[in-house]
Amino acid sequence: MTRFRWVICALLFFATTVNYLDRQVLSLTWDEFIKPEFHWDEVDYANITGVFAIVYALAQLFAGRIVDKLGTKRGYLVAIGVWSAGACLHALCGVATEWYVGVSSRMELVKATGDFAVIISTFSVYMFIFARCVLALGEGGNFPAAIKATAEYFPKKDRAFATAIFNSGSSIGALVAPLSVPMLAAKWGWEWAFVIIGSLGFVWMGFWIWLYKKPQDNHYVNADELAYIEQDKQADMAFDTTATPQAETAQKRVSFLQFFTYRQTWAFALGRFLTDGVWWFFLFWTPSYLNTQFGIKTSDPLGMALIFTLYLITMLSIFGGKLPAIFMERTGKDPYACRMKAMLIYAFVPLVVLLAQPLGIISPWFPVICIGLGCAAHQSWSANMYSIGTDMFPKYASATITGICGMAAGCSSFIFQQVAGRLFVYSGDTNLSFLGFEGKPAGYFIIFCVCAVAYLVGWIVMKSLVPRYKLVNI
Repeated sequence: MTRFRWVICALLFFATTVNYLDRQVLSLTWDEFIKPEFHWDEVDYANITGVFAIVYALAQLFAGRIVDKLGTKRGYLVAIGVWSAGACLHALCGVATEWYVGVSSRMELVKATGDFAVIISTFSVYMFIFARCVLALGEGGNFPAAIKATAEYFPKKDRAFATAIFNSGSSIGALVAPLSVPMLAAKWGWEWAFVIIGSLGFVWMGFWIWLYKKPQDNHYVNADELAYIEQDKQADMAFDTTATPQAETAQKRVSFLQFFTYRQTWAFALGRFLTDGVWWFFLFWTPSYLNTQFGIKTSDPLGMALIFTLYLITMLSIFGGKLPAIFMERTGKDPYACRMKAMLIYAFVPLVVLLAQPLGIISPWFPVICIGLGCAAHQSWSANMYSIGTDMFPKYASATITGICGMAAGCSSFIFQQVAGRLFVYSGDTNLSFLGFEGKPAGYFIIFCVCAVAYLVGWIVMKSLVPRYKLVNI
């Protein structure tokens, strides 16, 4: 049997790595390089990341439909082409701001005061929001396309593991970013960091054009591998007697609103809504947290080491995708029961984030380890969340259901970004006190408490809405 499905998984892994590299550039440059130049505060940054999140959410909603219509190959090409262009577009925001306010050097921007500084801040924020929206429109297609490709190339028992592997690209991207982005920004300027990282997506597009076809049309996939990929047809009928053989194979025109008539859609969407904001908060705010609480910059050797360690710990999530497959092999139970069992285990791990602030008094390494474990649990949870949708919905609808759930996740991130940014400004201005911490550290502690319990709440909601495995026959 050939193993070409793992080549496809590798391509998805690299695409996701580039995806997260592109979105991490801003979080690693804004506090140290961009903020002083354009006179931003946490609310400005929260507005930029918040708009990105909501556009990303809407983009996923429609990207899923577009990917299902265009097909995996063309849909993915469009997505990565748009987001790579958007990533590079960030580099022009400084030039546009200089032109608008009528200055000829960056030093004039930095030295600006009063109303002039407000104009610079406001216009630059609008420019970054525009670039961020283009990035979000493209990145919204990544996971719907990747999940659709996984559903096409992997049987259900392997999907969570394959998803965990390619989804670990987000951790690799976040891991490589602190080692490269601050260095690029310090040496050549923050603009070149966006351009160099953003150009990687165009390289990936060449490999995708060359290698990707549906498994039944791909000459790299032999008959044995194709039979392995399509093994689920009879198993589904054994687990769910209401299933029909046509459910996975027939192409149908499905009304978008029809998806919202199924309890499965609401369960998966709410599961993402209640938990994805946690990941995005750690992704966007951890560098600022280290600078705010410990005075550690991302360009410092210690700052790079801390961020690197955090996402190195997150790589443990690769094994999180394997656990449900082990449960399936040992118990013979349906995919949903095994995934929910594994996800309940993952839901308890983020409780260690409650210790981040208390242990931070001893050393900044302890919060990073706690957050890293929470991120690893999230990625394990997330890999199974993606797979649950493709377990119960037919393949021709897989990108659409992924997009709907992605929209819910993006809305969650938007709320987290807005609440966090305003809470940090408020706590700093009022010297807020919470469980022995004051000021912005108190604000971070409040958010950490929410992050810690989110997954248990999400698991309970999902299990209540969909207590057992049931295929959706559209």
